[in-house]
Amino acid sequence: MSPDLSSYQWHTDTSPLADALAAERDYLIIQDLDGVCMGLVNDPLSRTMDPAYIQAVRQQAGHFYVLTNGEHIGKRGVNPIVDRALGDSTAKQQGLYLPGLGAGGVQLQDRFGKVTHPGVSSAEMAFLLQIPVKARYFLINLLGNTPYNLAKENIHLLADAVVLDNRASPTINANLLCAVLGSVSSVTRLQHDLQSFMAKLLLEAKAQGMGDSFFIHYAPNLGTDPVTGQERIKPADGNSWGTTDFQFMLTGAVKESGVLVLLNQYYAAKTGVYPLGEDFSARSAPGSHAALLALSREAFDPAQMPRIIGVGDTITSHRVGDEWQRGGSDRGFLTLVQDLGRQFESDNVVLLVDSSGGEVIRPSVDVDALQQHPADHESYWQAVAGLSDPADPLQVNFVCAGGYPQYLAWFRHIADLTH
Repeated sequence: MSPDLSSYQWHTDTSPLADALAAERDYLIIQDLDGVCMGLVNDPLSRTMDPAYIQAVRQQAGHFYVLTNGEHIGKRGVNPIVDRALGDSTAKQQGLYLPGLGAGGVQLQDRFGKVTHPGVSSAEMAFLLQIPVKARYFLINLLGNTPYNLAKENIHLLADAVVLDNRASPTINANLLCAVLGSVSSVTRLQHDLQSFMAKLLLEAKAQGMGDSFFIHYAPNLGTDPVTGQERIKPADGNSWGTTDFQFMLTGAVKESGVLVLLNQYYAAKTGVYPLGEDFSARSAPGSHAALLALSREAFDPAQMPRIIGVGDTITSHRVGDEWQRGGSDRGFLTLVQDLGRQFESDNVVLLVDSSGGEVIRPSVDVDALQQHPADHESYWQAVAGLSDPADPLQVNFVCAGGYPQYLAWFRHIADLTH
């Protein structure tokens, strides 16, 4: 009998998890991408992927899905990264694309590269198509004037680099701009300017009869404001740039809803029946954590429920007065994975990859402090400051403190062990 892995806390040795999966073989890995299997970089076009990882994903067919706010298709999508890594055009024929959900949960792809956008209207897609052009014009005008006053010859290159023309989730990835601006005060001003631009786009959508179609996702963030229902920006400070991704997303495109979409796909592949219906999508999923758990309890057969391993890198915890503000684009889906494990007694696991070693400034994990102090010691929680806290409802079970290279080695290892 395998150990109770969900009882582990910030464990830096991932070998018990690999051993358990090799012994059990009834599991499902739901994995984020950037910072997890690839390093975080200022320019998304410079991302690379290990060909051995791509082959290991195919070995895990039926046991693996991605769940990302990025996209599969387009110039800045993941599929071109796979193609470049393999050095040929055989991914489609060999089924080597990464299966799962992009654009926060509304872009579904199988491993042969077949992509659909379930629940998305043609009018919504047409509105999204305009946003990258508007974002480029906005940035070119913004950066050339006070207080930024960047050199005219660089502005067009910067705008092209940071505006991600994703099909279903157009994004301004401000990492490169933060590096260019340098100071905390300038980055904070940029964050507010980008937030205002995104709010204006929402008003334009409302004027066209699509007031409930979209929302703005900030990564990393400080959770959702209980009054406005909107995500809170994480301001820049001396330890990190804070929010660097400003994503114009379709309503319902949240990763926790995507978990149910992927489970629906998993059950259908295993049993031939879609428990939530073949047309179920992230856009038709309920909006609250409690409702997602309730729907799961009603729909999914406990006897067929796999052990789920949720893998991400973006969680935040920030103290404001007596309140902990917790966010991060992976927090919601990792918490749902955790709570599904408790509900179905499936011993689910949360695995965090420390992505602080990339080009983006982020809080890191202090391995020595984790290993030297018990969980009730103040230094233990200082070791994960900025990521978690003693009262955090999300319990990280395992951490790849060595970043994505450590995770890739572990992933290739379990692929060999289980297949």
